Amino acid sequence: MRRSLLTVLVLLCACPQPEPEPEPEPVPAAEDWSGDVLHTGLSFDLAAGSATATIRIATDAAAMSLEAGEIDVSTVRAGDAELDWEQDDGRLDIGLPEHAEPIEVTVEYAFEVGDRFEGLMDQGTTLTWPYHCGNLFPCRPHPSDGLTFDLEVTGAPVGQTTVAGSIGPGDAPAYQLAWATGDYTELELGVTSAGTALSAWHLPGGEAAAEEGTAELVPVFEWLEQTLGPYPFGAHAGSVEVSWGPGAYGGMEHHPYWHISGPAMGDLSVHAHEAAHGWFGGGIRIACWEDLVLSEGTVSYLTARAIGQAVSAEAEEAVWLGYEGRLNTVFVMGDYVVLPDSCGELDVLDDGLFGDAVYMKGAFFWGQVAEAVGAEALDDAMAGFFAEHVGGAARMMDLVGHVEAETGSDLAELVEGWLRSTGDPRQ
Repeated sequence: MRRSLLTVLVLLCACPQPEPEPEPEPVPAAEDWSGDVLHTGLSFDLAAGSATATIRIATDAAAMSLEAGEIDVSTVRAGDAELDWEQDDGRLDIGLPEHAEPIEVTVEYAFEVGDRFEGLMDQGTTLTWPYHCGNLFPCRPHPSDGLTFDLEVTGAPVGQTTVAGSIGPGDAPAYQLAWATGDYTELELGVTSAGTALSAWHLPGGEAAAEEGTAELVPVFEWLEQTLGPYPFGAHAGSVEVSWGPGAYGGMEHHPYWHISGPAMGDLSVHAHEAAHGWFGGGIRIACWEDLVLSEGTVSYLTARAIGQAVSAEAEEAVWLGYEGRLNTVFVMGDYVVLPDSCGELDVLDDGLFGDAVYMKGAFFWGQVAEAVGAEALDDAMAGFFAEHVGGAARMMDLVGHVEAETGSDLAELVEGWLRSTGDPRQ
């Protein structure tokens, strides 16, 4: 039987058609701090007040929570797919589709400029230590959480320069990321034997202080590299002068370009201190805030040690003399236990973990250890510990135990006297 073309078409059209596959339901956003952030790429437009964060997240995360304080999130997506998300009470919750490989999530948001030391300040510099990174980008603020960063900052005012560095190949805590915008002039200081180029950036009127404070920075940095191990944050590093306001003296370890307050730019010990954080506090992160002495106390000791070896014994003696005055002030006015027997239970600010005691008691603890086991033996033990833990987090007692094992010493009495007690153990 012959059928007309019309009949065939009618029969074809009458055949049951397959149901279209339903669009996958978006994974609902939920609070979940278990996932691992591997890398964050950040692009800031200062003129527009807008930013984009591209966050690489590990494979086993079904949802992701991040700190998101004084930022205003507008879009969260993976590729072209919009994700379910919620920003509330300083937290950004994101629902993640199933993924066999690490997934990249893009967050677009607006950021604010403020007058507090908790984000981008109207002086043109950023500071998020200890846990205010969420005012600048979606982040994990716990000091043990490490990741690498790519950082691009555009839109500086006409005639101004932004000094901003990416962080890698070594992992770093979130508060290490920073930038500074101003009328900067770069001083090229030299290159270490390991190939690390060092610079200093100063503001108008700051050239003389910058030259004085960094005159010996290259040999100090080289000693750190040769003694402790390769610098983990790239082939270019240096000091950046920042304006923190009247009375602010010191620096912040924003490797690879750490910040130094204007009044401190002429002080080599401040430059050396922040540089040494590339090994302890940055290169090795603290496991919890209770271990702050692993960062600040160890680096205060290394500052004096590096200056003594790279500059002169007299220069080291001057550093320790300054420490002596600070330590005496601690015992008179601000002593406290600098290594509590807990982890994650205390707040670094609210519970008084941050203060000059953690710097000075930690420095003198390591000074006493050096006298007991030999300074070079302590150098070697610290280098071995750095090689084992670089890119990771550690506790102060991990380092103490390593030094004991490597030197065959018992440091319990020094730990108790300097780190876990109050009062002057020298008396």
